[in-house]
Amino acid sequence: MKNNTETKQNKLQEGLFDNVWTIPNLLSFLRILMIPVFAVLFYKGQHESKGIYLLWAVVVLALSGLSDFFDGKIARRFNQISALGKLLDPIADKLTQATIAVMMFLSFYQAENPTLHLFAWVFLLFIVKELVMLIGGLLMLMFGIRPGAAEIFGKAATMIFYLVMVAVMAFGPEVGAFSVREGSIIQLFTLPDTVMIVMVVIALIMTFVAFFSYMPETHRQVQERFSPEGKARAKAEKEKKAAEKKAAE
Repeated sequence: MKNNTETKQNKLQEGLFDNVWTIPNLLSFLRILMIPVFAVLFYKGQHESKGIYLLWAVVVLALSGLSDFFDGKIARRFNQISALGKLLDPIADKLTQATIAVMMFLSFYQAENPTLHLFAWVFLLFIVKELVMLIGGLLMLMFGIRPGAAEIFGKAATMIFYLVMVAVMAFGPEVGAFSVREGSIIQLFTLPDTVMIVMVVIALIMTFVAFFSYMPETHRQVQERFSPEGKARAKAEKEKKAAEKKAAE
């Protein structure tokens, strides 16, 4: 039991900026930089009837999804897991998914197709979920709690989300880069409204399954942090850092 407690303490005290310059961390930084690029391209593709912009938005989103897949693989394969990476990866995911949800909500809400217009509210649920996780993660960090890395449900939900969103942006009615509509560079195929709605709902269900799968571990960490022992450790760590800072001066 003592060894387990010491291991947890060591993990919490691991330097956030140790082993920063790794390929997985650079990929996470790159994903964050892709967010405004994607948003601008998607906006131009939807509002300027320029199919080339929408095509590039799909490409950027696909690259973002691939980088998310490979950074975890590389980190585990080449032992490049870092404390900063454990924070950057979920932050990049949440910001990317929230941005996609916002852009899709705006597009669906403004759609002429009444089915898409009525379905737009679903994307608000994605936005709320990502905001709750971002704010919750920041609050945990403020109290010295490191949010846990993505588990199997989180990884599966992220992969499904990317696949569904890429499919909708490529072939969705009114919004797809390759759908049969005016302004498309190449008119290949349009997803039926019902099929697209089912795909998005599946992604939404998986997203909330992943969200609730984090709750037991989050509850355990919060309970541990605010236990008498946890408060004592936090106070001792704060006093230690203050003493080190004073000695350095």
